[in-house]
Amino acid sequence: MKIVYCILGIFNSGGMERVLANKVNYLVDRGYDVSIITTDQKGRPGYFNLDSRILHIDLAVNYTDALEANIISKSLIFSKKKRLHKQLLAEQLMKLKPDITISMFDYEASFLTDIKDGSAKVLEIHFSRFKRIQYGRKGVLGLIDRYLSLRDKQIAKKYKRFVVLTHEDKGYWGKMSNIEVIPNANSFEPNDISNLSSKRVIAVGRLNYQKRFEDLIALWRTVHLEAPDWKLEIFGNGPQKKELQALIDTYGLSNSAIIREPVKDIMNEYLTSSMVAMTSRYEGLPMALLEGQVCGLPMVSYCCKCGPKDIIIDGKNGFLIDEGDLANFSSKIVQLIKDVALRKEMGLHSSQLSKRFSEEEVMSKWISLFNSVV
Repeated sequence: MKIVYCILGIFNSGGMERVLANKVNYLVDRGYDVSIITTDQKGRPGYFNLDSRILHIDLAVNYTDALEANIISKSLIFSKKKRLHKQLLAEQLMKLKPDITISMFDYEASFLTDIKDGSAKVLEIHFSRFKRIQYGRKGVLGLIDRYLSLRDKQIAKKYKRFVVLTHEDKGYWGKMSNIEVIPNANSFEPNDISNLSSKRVIAVGRLNYQKRFEDLIALWRTVHLEAPDWKLEIFGNGPQKKELQALIDTYGLSNSAIIREPVKDIMNEYLTSSMVAMTSRYEGLPMALLEGQVCGLPMVSYCCKCGPKDIIIDGKNGFLIDEGDLANFSSKIVQLIKDVALRKEMGLHSSQLSKRFSEEEVMSKWISLFNSVV
């Protein structure tokens, strides 16, 4: 079976890119012919390792060149780039003749079903239904986000299958005959789990509005007072790096809260930590929690839309915190720091519950979906 994935680029260290890399490597190992078509790679190497049998084609549409333009200019530029994108993508699909073409809800999502190359069209989303609204933008941009959020559902209806990550998110899309739930799989399967002896709390993610690391840094002040020998280490890069570092310095936490560059061997960082924390405004199914869980870490996370409720059983393998409740969040971290027995009990439950997201379990659902649409 021949499958094509469409995504903006594979140069980022994000969860979606990691999931794609794991998925396509799994498929080619089992005899699938897999290609990835990007629009904005700009010659950059892929962040995650891809099997040499996977074909990567970049269309050089480069939508991101226009991100800094004003609204009117951006609209005109994007419209022109979208026409070019559709033309170039159609040409490639006619050449490749795939059985299935999958959009990861990037720019091609709105027109992929119009390309009549004979392939079954599948759409997958790695965020929640209300992602756009959760940007929190005001004025004209806020109105645009609301319009696009409504349009997303109309786009999704056109596909043979529309795949969301959680049952929670499925409910937000309403009645759709083509919708299916397939979660992300664990990124890796460690031979052992963390012994939870390290005095380190780990957080992982892009340093941007979505991840709301400013809350995590703010509440760490309380944790630091209770447990000054513990450290918070945030692995990530992004537009808010300077802003977050300034916040750390302002709070006098420069020796206690540390921003680290992303690393490819993130598994080892989880295995040498004692819990994972997440303060996101929105998610799809957060890889940071899945990765922490499979490494046997207790988890403390905001109960945002969507994903944490599908991973954390409150009080069993971690704690779910109401969004914005910094006091409760810091209290739960301190509780896990001071109660070693609870930390180890929750870590063991995390490891056991991670089997729900094993690669074999998840990929069997994808293969069943592929067989059903061809």
